Amino acid sequence: MAQDATGTTTRRAWRAEAWATLALAWPIALTNLSQHALALTDAVILGHLSTEALAAATLAANLYWAAMAAPLGTALAATPILAQARGAGRLPGGRGWLRQMRHGARSALWASLALLLPSLLLLWFAEPLLLALGQEAGLAALAGTYLRTFMWGLIPFCGFIVLRGFLAAMERPAPALWIALAGIGLNLPLCWLLVFGAFGWPGLGMAGAGIAGTLVNLLMLLGLLGLVARDRGLGRVRILGRFWRPDGGRLREALRIGLPISGSMLLEIGVFSAAAIAMGWFGAVAVAAHAVALQTAGMTFMVPLGIGQAATARVGLFAGAREHAAAARAGWVAIGLGAGFMAAMALLLVAAAAPIARAFTGAGDAHSAAAAALGAALLTIAGLFQLADGAQAVAAGALRGLKDTRVPMLLAALGYWGIGMPVGLLLAGPAGLGPEGLWIGLAAGLGVVAALVLRRWWRLSGDSVDQGAISRA
Repeated sequence: MAQDATGTTTRRAWRAEAWATLALAWPIALTNLSQHALALTDAVILGHLSTEALAAATLAANLYWAAMAAPLGTALAATPILAQARGAGRLPGGRGWLRQMRHGARSALWASLALLLPSLLLLWFAEPLLLALGQEAGLAALAGTYLRTFMWGLIPFCGFIVLRGFLAAMERPAPALWIALAGIGLNLPLCWLLVFGAFGWPGLGMAGAGIAGTLVNLLMLLGLLGLVARDRGLGRVRILGRFWRPDGGRLREALRIGLPISGSMLLEIGVFSAAAIAMGWFGAVAVAAHAVALQTAGMTFMVPLGIGQAATARVGLFAGAREHAAAARAGWVAIGLGAGFMAAMALLLVAAAAPIARAFTGAGDAHSAAAAALGAALLTIAGLFQLADGAQAVAAGALRGLKDTRVPMLLAALGYWGIGMPVGLLLAGPAGLGPEGLWIGLAAGLGVVAALVLRRWWRLSGDSVDQGAISRA
């Protein structure tokens, strides 16, 4: 009878955690989807401008995400820092957690701003950099034009990410969702107007898409700041209180946690950016097809990424409160949810690859049919690695909740660059598989990263019920 009661209690705890994770994850996932939809909107609009514009925007986007990895990683460090600070408030004598959260958010912002300057310099010189990497002169020029107007949105975007991490730690993700949805609604007409022109307004082409993105990012940050300040529960943290006074100790912690996150992001973003560069060797059609597959796979990836961010908050909350078994349970629940969603997405991408690819290309473009056909082939390969991609994203998020970021970065280096990219280049070139071979290599690298990151979470979570290994991670 006692065993039955224990089993019932355990099942209830797992169900309760699943509902709590879903309640936190779905607004975060929708926020991620809405942010990705901003880039997707630009890709679709520019794809209807020309295949060359879509290819240039793809090159620009890959360089943009690679350049922003450092400031974005430190901005993402806000979530585990703030979640553990809030969890520590549950401990006996755990007063002062509001002040700790304020200091943590402020330090993440300072760390992010410190790393923005080299990123902006890199993006300003995008055209000569792309030329040095062997890209066509026309594509490099278009990408450089786009980035010189879009790069300024990096500053408000990083601020938005820190605020979103604060809301996740407080388990109040809805304000970021409403602001992000409003950003999509604004970006679509604004981007179309500035790219093509209307009502006597001249079209600005690539530069217009960049201007629209920067304005939307700025308005999203201002809107979220306003919502946080007006909310009685959130406003009491005074998230930007004495922002001009950085805390040296907290700043070092933000860098210690955030820089490996930046490294992991740079390794993953970099491998897909390098793949885009390699696609450029096969011509504009291959780059455009790569854009189709990458944008679609990136859209599905936003959901497990959101579940992983929820796992960071939930695991961090329990780890801060020294509830080690609950932290382990939170991580495994999130991994299961992410894997289940991505299994469904794998079936969808494989079954609907052709119509999805056709939606990205304009009917009047001479190269659109070839780009759509190759895009469908790449989407089929993307569908096959959905499960691995989702599992590694959620497991990495759970590990971040423990402030465990250095080892996952090393595992990403091995999987993406030790296996994924070399295998992809060998298959694409010597083996003669072309663009499809490159994507098969990327899928293999993702599978290795997923296996290694899951193994690390298995070890830490398995040991957590004995002597609190989670607290030592």
